[in-house]
Amino acid sequence: MGEVAVTIKVYPEDPEKLEEIKKKIGEIVEIAKAGEEPIGFGLVAVIITFVMEDSGGIDEIEEKIAAIPEVSQVQVSGVDRI
Repeated sequence: MGEVAVTIKVYPEDPEKLEEIKKKIGEIVEIAKAGEEPIGFGLVAVIITFVMEDSGGIDEIEEKIAAIPEVSQVQVSGVDRI
């Protein structure tokens, strides 16, 4: 079995809670890379990349991140075999 690098885009409920969101996501997965992307009207999405086994599905992790109160929406934007 190999590993994959997963990149997700996380849309916050409040643009001032970005650091709190990153911290809470870090409790769910080991973050390899974190960044921010402006999406318009002063809103910013959090871009997170993490590594996981390719045998598991992303759905469970996506649901845990979406359950964070400060998160509005989660979108998987890339999955690459490493």
